[in-house]
Amino acid sequence: MGSVSAEPPARSRELLGGQSNAIARRQGTSSGIDPRAMRSRVRNGRWQRLQRGVYATFSGEPSRETVLWAALLRAGPEAVLSHQTAAERHGLIDEPSSLISITVPAASHPGRRARIPGVVIRRSDAIVRTRHPAMLPPCTRVEDTVLDLIEIAPTVDDAYMWICRAIGRRRTTADRIRVAMAIRKKMRWRREIALALGDAEAGALSVLEYRYVHRVERPHGLPVARRQARIRYGTGNRYLDNLYEEFGVCVELDGTAAHPADEQWRDKRRDNANTVSGLVTLRFGVLDLGDRRCETASAVASLLRRHGWTGAYRACRPGCQDALS
Repeated sequence: MGSVSAEPPARSRELLGGQSNAIARRQGTSSGIDPRAMRSRVRNGRWQRLQRGVYATFSGEPSRETVLWAALLRAGPEAVLSHQTAAERHGLIDEPSSLISITVPAASHPGRRARIPGVVIRRSDAIVRTRHPAMLPPCTRVEDTVLDLIEIAPTVDDAYMWICRAIGRRRTTADRIRVAMAIRKKMRWRREIALALGDAEAGALSVLEYRYVHRVERPHGLPVARRQARIRYGTGNRYLDNLYEEFGVCVELDGTAAHPADEQWRDKRRDNANTVSGLVTLRFGVLDLGDRRCETASAVASLLRRHGWTGAYRACRPGCQDALS
């Protein structure tokens, strides 16, 4: 970031420091900077315009945080970062999205919503409740960020991904998300998300694990596996996706149809280590949890039966393959 070209008045330095050296024209008088001086500094290249009526007090490349502050200042004093941009701030995504997502109060002036370059504006009447009490730039709480993203997710699987990331990366807990969800009068997929939170709490922290539980294990009456089960080996700890410990069976899930060679060898070594320790491993991929899910359930049930399981396998739908036939 470039150096500040003109020394601001002392009483404005705290404001600029808190806003990553971005300032709105409307803030000029209260901070001791004449708006005409702002425009003059932009004209002579000492400052730069980032949004209409919003400036950076330097001439170099603005940081991501300065860009976010500029968008917020343009949107209005009560605006907060939300959705994908809030997810970025909370560490739920690794790369910033090209569009900045901002939420403003539902009762704010409609003119603030129109045509802010690179910004998606949404409205909410719960912005005071969902705003994080301390984060700067202003941002929605992590639990409300997750619920906001669930609301716009195209599928339940995509919604579950946000739950996995938030809980798996230790940004929040299932209980905190439940509390935030209970406060909302309207919530998309409320029943499904309530069940999904229980699954995530039990350790199903990937979309593949969610699909295994909801498409294979639960609808076919299989016993409940221990998710992300920690197993001690001579070389250290390993985590198994689904462990049927009583029966010496584990089910591993692969996220891609074809793994690179080094990952294939890693999986083989892991399966071999399981076998040496007395565990039998079944490994399934994405397709096995989709159209072939009944065949997958049949295979798991058959192996569990041979290892002593006496439970009742059931067909999930007409035409579902019966593992006991």
